[in-house]
Amino acid sequence: MKNDFLTYQAQTTPYPLALEVGYAKGSYIYTTDGKKHLDFVAGVSACTLGHSHPKIIKAIQQQVEKYMHVMVYGEYIQSPAVEFTKLLASQLPDSLQKTYLVNSGTEAIDGAMKLARRATGRSQIIAAKNAYHGNSYGALSLMDYEERIAPFRPMVGDITHIQFNEETCLSLITEKTAGVVLETIQGGAGFIIPENNYLQKVKKRCEEVGALLILDEIQPGFGRTGKLFGFQHFGITPDILVIGKGMAAGLPVGAFVTSAKLMDLLSDNPKLGHITTFGGNPVIASASLACLQELITTDLIAQTLEKEQLFRTLLGQHKLVKEIRGMGLMLAVMLENEEFVNQVVLKAKDRGLILFWLLYEKKAIRISPPLTISEQEIKEGCGIIIDLLDEIEANC
Repeated sequence: MKNDFLTYQAQTTPYPLALEVGYAKGSYIYTTDGKKHLDFVAGVSACTLGHSHPKIIKAIQQQVEKYMHVMVYGEYIQSPAVEFTKLLASQLPDSLQKTYLVNSGTEAIDGAMKLARRATGRSQIIAAKNAYHGNSYGALSLMDYEERIAPFRPMVGDITHIQFNEETCLSLITEKTAGVVLETIQGGAGFIIPENNYLQKVKKRCEEVGALLILDEIQPGFGRTGKLFGFQHFGITPDILVIGKGMAAGLPVGAFVTSAKLMDLLSDNPKLGHITTFGGNPVIASASLACLQELITTDLIAQTLEKEQLFRTLLGQHKLVKEIRGMGLMLAVMLENEEFVNQVVLKAKDRGLILFWLLYEKKAIRISPPLTISEQEIKEGCGIIIDLLDEIEANC
């Protein structure tokens, strides 16, 4: 299988981890050789309720038996999408009322960028340095990392970059700005949390000049930070909310949410101002609905902050751990150098623990397990990390 994988399926790096997956259940992924791997990554924050959650499976099975795809998005009334968007609206501020369902977070970012330009009649989009919003041309154009974008130029034009958490940059938001796109918590940069009411100050500046604030909650969303959405920690409401990843508990999904007044602009002048064939797919919408219902009717979100403290207690006292960044179950364990991180991630795989890297911050170990992970599983995985750190320390 590995040879066929390398021969016929495109890879994203020259050296993929290449675990041969047999099945996955709960907090574990089982390879075809029968070995189990404790999952501290959750499909890069996508498997909110772990693997093969019974309520997600039931929702999918029930919908598949009815129908899977009938028409492009927005034309037919399909109850899973209607029920999900209605329930989602009930959990959000009144100004975030209408949802456009798409297939991925990067597609949702593109839709939000288009809407900001359509709504304001302006072209400039402002994004943060070291941001990551996806890899479609629109989302990729928000990136300032030259090494990653240079081979694909030209990018979408009129993009300006500011430093996240740097208030002096806010003067760059002007009457020419259509929208400001920020991750509520910067992911690839190292799970950087906004400081000193930064997001409130960005929102105030946007209101002063008539720009729209677009918050990317693709990673922080759906309970990962200890609230349903990360922005709820910071006392603001975005004009456009972008979501994805954990929304459907492991199925491909994305969406952007805004007011009815703004969203309705995409339905006319021109008609079909944004369109997708499979966005709002009833099977995926059913999974999204089941996931959201589970999150808001259980204490999983509240548990997230308790589990964060357990991670910090178990790992934070080791001499090689310089800092633990992030919030909830969106944590970056900072080590002294990139080599230490590589050793831990790669050796952990051999010992039955799945860890991963962050895009820009090379000194960070990503920890973003399912919200359903147990305290015992946290202790088990942290024990492996501590053993590996002890070995590194002994060899220093």
